[in-house]
Amino acid sequence: MLSEKDILQLEEIGISPDLIYRQIDKFKEGFPPIRLVSPAKVSDGIIKLEDSEVDDLIEIYKSYEGNRLKFVPASGAATRMFKELIQFRTTGEVNSLTREFISNLPRFSFYSDLREELNSKKLSLNDLVQQEDFEPVIGALLDVNGLNYGALPKGLIKFHRYNDHTRTAFEEQIVEGTQYARMPNNEVNIHLTVSPEHLENFKKILNDKSQLICTEYGVELNVTFSEQKKSTDTIAVDKNNIPVRNSDGSLLLRPGGHGALIENLNDLSSDIIFVKNIDNVVSDRLKPQTVLYKKALMGLLISYQSIIFDYLNLLQGESIDIKSLREILDFTINELCILSPSGLEVSNPDALKTYLLEKLNRPLRVCGMVKNEGEPGGGPFWAINTDGSISLQIVESSQVDQNNQRQKEIFSASTHFNPVDLVCATKNVEGQKFNLLNYTESTAGFISTKSYNGMKIKVQELPGLWNGAMANWNTIFVEVPLVTFNPVKTVMDLLREQHQA
Repeated sequence: MLSEKDILQLEEIGISPDLIYRQIDKFKEGFPPIRLVSPAKVSDGIIKLEDSEVDDLIEIYKSYEGNRLKFVPASGAATRMFKELIQFRTTGEVNSLTREFISNLPRFSFYSDLREELNSKKLSLNDLVQQEDFEPVIGALLDVNGLNYGALPKGLIKFHRYNDHTRTAFEEQIVEGTQYARMPNNEVNIHLTVSPEHLENFKKILNDKSQLICTEYGVELNVTFSEQKKSTDTIAVDKNNIPVRNSDGSLLLRPGGHGALIENLNDLSSDIIFVKNIDNVVSDRLKPQTVLYKKALMGLLISYQSIIFDYLNLLQGESIDIKSLREILDFTINELCILSPSGLEVSNPDALKTYLLEKLNRPLRVCGMVKNEGEPGGGPFWAINTDGSISLQIVESSQVDQNNQRQKEIFSASTHFNPVDLVCATKNVEGQKFNLLNYTESTAGFISTKSYNGMKIKVQELPGLWNGAMANWNTIFVEVPLVTFNPVKTVMDLLREQHQA
């Protein structure tokens, strides 16, 4: 199925032919759905912190001297954010949302930029609005010869307006990071994954604004960028599972999805890594609660990591009695929420020790969870692993067997939602970096249908970054206040109170 020319094309970007054949097999076989046991709930997989516990965890956070970094996936385009406005450009029909957008224009932080853009074209924003001539207004906002918001990533969109300045989502992430990712020496490390065509725009904003931020917050910024690796691209096939080709005969390869970013995360060497989506930011007046809980989550991570390391040192010692093994097993069950497989020989010291070493010697993550308010997306669940154990997983609807009524009911019964509020520890007890690629669930992923040159094609995406790509991490779920979750999915979300000055 692959020619020598195909193999050369693949080798140039670091993809083995065997991997392509395995991907084609997945198109034929499909991905097995995740097996849900029940939703994770408060006191049943989700920790609810009392105020006094938050205070104690922040003290642990304050005493920590290791290095830390904030990781922000920021490469996604903002196209869906302006979906209705793009639809207006296509149909010419002025719907209620378009009218609402136009009538609220002065409340958006990009309002002045839009007015100046129209002025440069010898057009008056006020006159256009009064005449209900909305096409030039929307065009100036979305088009490449205007503000180009229809093609920019969310990180480059202006989200918030202050008395004398505005901030993009990118800038807000930096400002927020200065308040909990700061190290004892006042350095702040932030890493963003961006698409190559927008890298220079990110760098320009950083160059223009970093000194102001450093001066205002008393920090030294170290902001780095990476791109999704071409080696994580996946093959596209037709309805007969034959690889689709470009007009020049080369294989059509597509980005492997959000889960491919585990490669970028794996390249980072910090002791503690915060993970947060680019669009989940608020203006300064609402940041304190977010910062408070970010520090508490990190304190909890450090606390659990310390216990795990103590147990690993015991397990790696020359001898350990069955009583201590049972104590460690109880910890994995009651604290790490790992229910052992039915075949585990708990009375066999050697078998039990091997099992515990394998379960404890893993990357660790603490994940904030908010109460489910009807937002689309994943949530926290108890799920069955391939080895027969049961553990906590973040699950998306695409991972669930939609033909299984019981599984759909379990998914629908979730009380909490995943806001992507993670704090991760990616080093082992010896201080060496885990190879995160060894802790993904290789059987996870999904297949979707796209259109290419007028034909239907099938594409394959890797398991999501906090779903299958972290499936074999140790996971702790913590309820966090809803105020810490304020994503911007559509442009109208910027009119919410949380995003207004």
